[in-house]
Amino acid sequence: MKRILSILFAAVVGISTLSSCFTGTNGVLPNVSGKAGEVIIVMDKDNWEGDLGNAVRETLGGDCPYLAQKEPLYNLVNVSPTGFADLFKVHRNIVIFHIAGDVQEEGMVYRSDVWSHPQCLIQLSAFDSASAMEIFSESSERILSTLEQAERDRIIANSKKYEEFKCSKAVTPMIGGSPHFPSGYKVRKKTDNFIWISDDKQYTNQGVFIYKYPASEVNNFSAESIIAHRNAALQANVPGMFDGTYMTTSTYVEPTVEFIRFRGRQFAQTRGFWEVEGDFMGGPFVSHSFYSQDGSEIIVLDAWVYAPRFDKRHYLRQVESIIYSFEWDKPKNNEEKVAEDGENILP
Repeated sequence: MKRILSILFAAVVGISTLSSCFTGTNGVLPNVSGKAGEVIIVMDKDNWEGDLGNAVRETLGGDCPYLAQKEPLYNLVNVSPTGFADLFKVHRNIVIFHIAGDVQEEGMVYRSDVWSHPQCLIQLSAFDSASAMEIFSESSERILSTLEQAERDRIIANSKKYEEFKCSKAVTPMIGGSPHFPSGYKVRKKTDNFIWISDDKQYTNQGVFIYKYPASEVNNFSAESIIAHRNAALQANVPGMFDGTYMTTSTYVEPTVEFIRFRGRQFAQTRGFWEVEGDFMGGPFVSHSFYSQDGSEIIVLDAWVYAPRFDKRHYLRQVESIIYSFEWDKPKNNEEKVAEDGENILP
């Protein structure tokens, strides 16, 4: 049955009415509460302990990909509908399950900044648990992408608010644009075609490599081409602690490539693990590969994390958000170039 992407009008009115309780006299919402990567699940106990709750945990609390240790995509906090008090309504991420026999229209609604800012609110409305399960299964990918984008946007907004402009000034002349780097990031190395920018602390390192190379006639965005150029760039520019050691791509787990369209840009996103040849260092990485503005070169933004003592999900999400913040310095007027696999990659 076709699912209508709306919920009971009264429920929407109720959300709007409740939001006014949290708005000050100047109309400004309070800042969100809760930890990054945390989601409030409003669901009654019976459903939370049953099949519906299991499906939610498997989807939203499943293993985060390409991390050495098991870490959930999100930390889930269950709150009953009767216990969903003001304290929880200002949380950054909320998923509400409204399951009742008097629901007039089943479906999903996605809203932002209802009770706080910047807030992500998702509400599922269904007649019963079976219908809720079906709607959730059909919408799981969009729910995940909505939560991920909300988390990413908060990090990008913070990067822009506390931006380290020295980094973008180093990157823009080389590739024609730059990500937004927050305070703490510094340029560690710069050549004509390679820049290393990182935030180095006592026990953690979050870094971004920016490099470019000539585009070929075919296979620019195949996994083999992307990894071969990555390994060449890292071997030449990122030495390890000991002589003869250097950063490279781990072959223990095969990297994956997917094509992403994000806010007017297209790129090949590669996920995998990095390691140091001849040493025992390693960690996760994610990179974006795309054409230069004139289509003559491939530009790569490569984000990576080294945090051997800590969970890495949030560190990776932070540095990944930086490369998602990339913006061209000037509008591009070139026509789109088509990759050989049929995906459009903007030049």
